Amino acid sequence: MAVEPARGDRMVALIGAFKLVKCALLVGLGVLGLAGAADGGLLIHAAAWTGALAGHHVLRTVIARLASLDARALRELAIATLTYAIVFAVEGVGLLMRKRWAEWLTVGVTGSFIPFEVYELASRPRPGKVVALALNVSIVVYLAWRRLTARAERRAERRAHGGSRFRAA
Repeated sequence: MAVEPARGDRMVALIGAFKLVKCALLVGLGVLGLAGAADGGLLIHAAAWTGALAGHHVLRTVIARLASLDARALRELAIATLTYAIVFAVEGVGLLMRKRWAEWLTVGVTGSFIPFEVYELASRPRPGKVVALALNVSIVVYLAWRRLTARAERRAERRAHGGSRFRAA
């Protein structure tokens, strides 16, 4: 008989999958940057092929800014993007494998960007920034609550059994 995963485990798996989707997007952007998209032509063709440029002024602005970067700056941005993709991959795989360290890593990494997101939102408010901030705060709060609750339950169980965390040899 298969054991149904707990609701919390499904939520952690969902967060892990979300991190892997973000990883895939960053890998794509990083590879485009390293492939010599400095003139913007490759980015414009890729965006047009997906239909992403249709009526999206913001995306056109981003592509124009990327196209204005010199080759060195674009390469540095691509390497930073790929490095961040690696962090997302580690988080995502760790969360899907139900590793406690991955939950704490996600709390730390995601939480470290919240002050920057708040600053960005305050300086240039946009609905997408509100959604991103709310999502990231929710992920941090949920995973921290989950880890701290599990820790408290383990401590209570040890106290109830009169044991310590170390076993006699």
